[in-house]
Amino acid sequence: MTADRHWLPAPPADFSARLAAIEALPEAQAWDALTALSRTRLDPARTSRLDRVLQRRFRDREAHNLALLGSSTLSHLAAGIRVGALRRDVRLTVFEGPYGRYREAIDGEALRAVRPDTLLLALDAADLLGPNDPAGPEAGDIGEALDRLKQVWAGARALHRCALIQQTLLPTALPLLGGNEHRMPGSLAARTTRFNAALRDAAAAEGVDLLALDDAVSRHGLEAWHDPALWLRARQAVTPAAGPLYGDLVARLVGARLGRSAKALVLDLDDTLWGGTIGEDGLSGIVVGQGSALGESFLALQAYARDLSRRGIVLAICSKNDPETARLPFAEHPDMLLRLPDFGAFAANWDDKATNLRRIAQELGLGLDALVFVDDNPFERALVRENLPMVAVPEVPEEPALVARCLSDAGYFEAATLTDEDRFRAQAYARRIGTGGLAATGPAGADLARTLAGLGMRLSWRSFDAVGLPRIVQLVNKTNQFNLTTRRLREAEAAALIDDPDTLTLQLRLTDRLGDNGVIAVVIGRLAERDLDVELAIETWLMSCRVLGRRVEEGTLAVLAAQAARRGARRLVGLYRPSGRNGMVADLYPRLGFTTDGEGEGEERWVLDLAAYTPPGDLPMVVEAG
Repeated sequence: MTADRHWLPAPPADFSARLAAIEALPEAQAWDALTALSRTRLDPARTSRLDRVLQRRFRDREAHNLALLGSSTLSHLAAGIRVGALRRDVRLTVFEGPYGRYREAIDGEALRAVRPDTLLLALDAADLLGPNDPAGPEAGDIGEALDRLKQVWAGARALHRCALIQQTLLPTALPLLGGNEHRMPGSLAARTTRFNAALRDAAAAEGVDLLALDDAVSRHGLEAWHDPALWLRARQAVTPAAGPLYGDLVARLVGARLGRSAKALVLDLDDTLWGGTIGEDGLSGIVVGQGSALGESFLALQAYARDLSRRGIVLAICSKNDPETARLPFAEHPDMLLRLPDFGAFAANWDDKATNLRRIAQELGLGLDALVFVDDNPFERALVRENLPMVAVPEVPEEPALVARCLSDAGYFEAATLTDEDRFRAQAYARRIGTGGLAATGPAGADLARTLAGLGMRLSWRSFDAVGLPRIVQLVNKTNQFNLTTRRLREAEAAALIDDPDTLTLQLRLTDRLGDNGVIAVVIGRLAERDLDVELAIETWLMSCRVLGRRVEEGTLAVLAAQAARRGARRLVGLYRPSGRNGMVADLYPRLGFTTDGEGEGEERWVLDLAAYTPPGDLPMVVEAG
């Protein structure tokens, strides 16, 4: 296997013509066209060409700033990183520090001026651990090297308050003993292996994300990542041929922190989850289960999907089938691992799959860019890519045994952290669908009111605290649709708000008779004097889409109004900043009784007089401090 991003479709035959045409397009169309090209399997040369157009056309566009510092030559990796970010709809700039002087660069004025959002440290084993020393100590130098690296992390955080990504050491050192290299603890190969193991524990403890190149080497082979000749001639630890995949791996980590990872896996049925066609072959004729290599291949994908669901990825079905026939294997085939309760949405009919994917996204309350669609049929994949370019559609292999590996390699579901809410998210979606749907597509009027009243909901709130901080930061950085301003927040910045006397913070949890939905909403407001009165400006207000339609926003406003008044505020000022993804909340403030206060720079201002505000008396939930 090579580092060629095999899950992406081949670039169009007219790639050059399309790239040239982008130069004349309006900005929004140019961005979409570049993004579409980035989602194909570009070699290093085409990656560089696309990157040059990207930088020319969008030099002044608001961007996420990444600092790339290390002990080797890194300039050839920047294009792949920028294009990998573009693939996730992120404009990213790359600041490259001076060769080999990463410690000095962290303290330097140039990096301070950049104000990095993320800092990536790419170090090589010889620089960090020193040369081969067969008679050297077994563990002492590993601890010393790790301590030095922790000091670099601490210095970077103190100066720049940015997210950190640490690259694991590439295992490039030649073994001196062979398969029993661990018996020579001073060899560089043995120390590299031990250091990478210790690095994982240290990074987990320090909240540093890992760019696990040693894992990539174990999958693709060292030759795919490292060329000894280029190392000696140009000090390139990562070969340019691997630059596009390197950039994609970096962009996955950045994207995960920005909420750009996928949230739902949508699966076809025939020849995807089982072999054969259920409508033609019948229950006994489909191939799935133990006893045959082909049947176990389909089970391998089911097992991977089930495990993704257990860590919080929502599962859905999108199939051209009779609905009752499509459900039959899940209910009656004894060897199926996945069952109907595992799915948050089930679309089986004769409509085109693009239409059904739109319905699935609406039913789940997710954006289309949160979906990954797996289908064995190349025509269906092409149709969805053409009509819904924001949906991720992997170019899955014909061999069913390799489909799960393809999904894993693609990294659609990259996550920086894992919370309890993540683990139970898929169950919450399944419960939501099981109640008949609680989003805007569910029951209306009196029927909806009765459904909500029967849920026994309790909306509990409390201010930010250290216990809730990981979930708060995760929600702030990944929520795009129900998010009034889409301001992002680093963990250190969120922690600073806990004791800020001029800030009002809320984290809200929703429970009901079906279970605990976890923390589902976050509000940050700032107190200020204006026109001799105190007002509270709502800088951040966001909510998980899985509780849409439950009137949680009205309960949240009731809490916010009461707490703002208690702090001396006379009015609330709601800010709405359009992002291209949060159109669903464009009318939230007027719906809640706010009146317009004009527009500021790139945002709308809405005002609510707290003296005239009365909380609704028919909320279908108990609202309480928690």
